[in-house]
Amino acid sequence: MSGEGLLEVRDLVAGYGGAPVLHGIDLTVPRGAIAAVVGANGAGKTTLLRALSGMLRPAAGRVVLAGEDLRGVAVEQLVRRGMAHVPEGRGVVGELTVDENLRLGGLWRRDRADAARALDEVYQLFEPLARRRRHLGHQLSGGERQMLALGRALVARPRLLLLDEPSLGLAPRVVAQTMALLRRLRDGTGLTVLLVEQNVRSALSVADQGVVMSLGRIVTTAPAARLRDDADLRHAYLGF
Repeated sequence: MSGEGLLEVRDLVAGYGGAPVLHGIDLTVPRGAIAAVVGANGAGKTTLLRALSGMLRPAAGRVVLAGEDLRGVAVEQLVRRGMAHVPEGRGVVGELTVDENLRLGGLWRRDRADAARALDEVYQLFEPLARRRRHLGHQLSGGERQMLALGRALVARPRLLLLDEPSLGLAPRVVAQTMALLRRLRDGTGLTVLLVEQNVRSALSVADQGVVMSLGRIVTTAPAARLRDDADLRHAYLGF
């Protein structure tokens, strides 16, 4: 894991209908790290990911990916620059097959041979999807839909993966598998992950960096292990 910041966020302000939710967010995510954003409901975690990925236009501030300022960059161009967002709820297209859903992740790619390799790699990574490649999205279990959403993002070969509440509604065994997968991707490919997660213990167990949010502000950023061991901080902001 390098200490170089792949993602740099400065003075980010964003909200809905003129009401700010994020108040001057400053954040650096090192290249090749998993950063877990944790905090109570309403802290602004999902809004942060939406503002980073272009789903929500910031009112102020800068977002820089690999040295490139992303202000004014269209959502589809963010994907081309190496950012992939798996939103809460997973966003699987239920009327399309597993294979069609995955191919959506690589539609923009000009290197068709590498897009095909990326698709094969996802099937190797998620064997249940390979067995169900002709099944429709709505026929999958919750865990399989999570695999599909992650796989579709990985087909785009992102440098930065924004992942919102991957454990939502899943059995503990599937959650553990998902977190272990993130670690393998970090170690094997150098993927950088910004993870928003309500399951704080699970998120901090896999993360390198912990980011605690409260009421639209970052309260503290520290190594994940230090946050796990800081009882006062956990009781004040994380509920355990």
